[in-house]
Amino acid sequence: MTKRVLTMLAALTLLLGGCHAAARRQLEWTRIAAAADCHCADGSPFAFWERRADAKKVVFFLNGGGVCWDAASCAFTGEHGENDNYDWSLVGTDPENRAGLFDTTRSDNPFAGYSYLYVSSCTGDAHLGTSGLHHGYANGTAALDYLAARYPDATQVVVVGKTAGSVAAPLYGREVANRLPKAKVIVFGAQSGAWPDSPALTSDLLEAQWGAAVDGRTVPRFWIQKGLVLARFDFAYDPHASREVTRWMDGSLLATIDRNEATIEAAGVTLHSYTAPGADHQIFELDKFYGTTVNGVRLVDWLKDLVTGKPPADVHCTECGP
Repeated sequence: MTKRVLTMLAALTLLLGGCHAAARRQLEWTRIAAAADCHCADGSPFAFWERRADAKKVVFFLNGGGVCWDAASCAFTGEHGENDNYDWSLVGTDPENRAGLFDTTRSDNPFAGYSYLYVSSCTGDAHLGTSGLHHGYANGTAALDYLAARYPDATQVVVVGKTAGSVAAPLYGREVANRLPKAKVIVFGAQSGAWPDSPALTSDLLEAQWGAAVDGRTVPRFWIQKGLVLARFDFAYDPHASREVTRWMDGSLLATIDRNEATIEAAGVTLHSYTAPGADHQIFELDKFYGTTVNGVRLVDWLKDLVTGKPPADVHCTECGP
């Protein structure tokens, strides 16, 4: 083989290797400052983060951060004004390069090539509040507007909600569809499936404490959305995902999760669901995002089918714990 051919092969190998690395590079975040009227519960500025990659496919990630559930828990109670029940500022918040959903170097991550917008809650209201300390909806709307302006040609947007962030995920999915009507919108909420179908919860908490404009709808009924692909994940007995709302619950966590899904689907909406056993908590930033398997179906493979247009069958633990 001639020296020239060897040189050309070496250059081709380097080029292909470079393309492979670029497709699976680590997340690189840019902090996006929101408008001046967006702020956290303590009055500090609000911001969100962007990872720019494929402009046609976007993950819109609604982070948790805790919620308050009455006048006492919504007030600043800590020694220095902080609140132990929810994140009231963005101090210490940084998406970083984490494992799980955020490990874009893995070939089995369905979202490796996607752009990401990472939106944290710092108002204790699950991204829904409109009064008092609770400006979560204004903050979230700023990120939605940025999404629409920055990604006008998006063909797919996946709204991912983590814990408290998953409460509002289907409502934000509808807002995305309104702003980007040509995009396929997929909503994947994790760990709020046990929030009860309770009008009292809506009136006492969402409306009275947070000022959320939800028109009296209960949290499970947020998922009654036509024209969106809807999916959720829950651990069957995750005590952290619903501890704030147990006073409004009727029955066990798993019974509530299953009853909520039945209510949603009775309204004519398909809700793809994956219910894992145990009292575990957190899924997105950990390696168990890839290791979780129920009835022989790996969660990450189930998600891949979801986003590639192969509607996955429901997965439900048989021996669920607690």
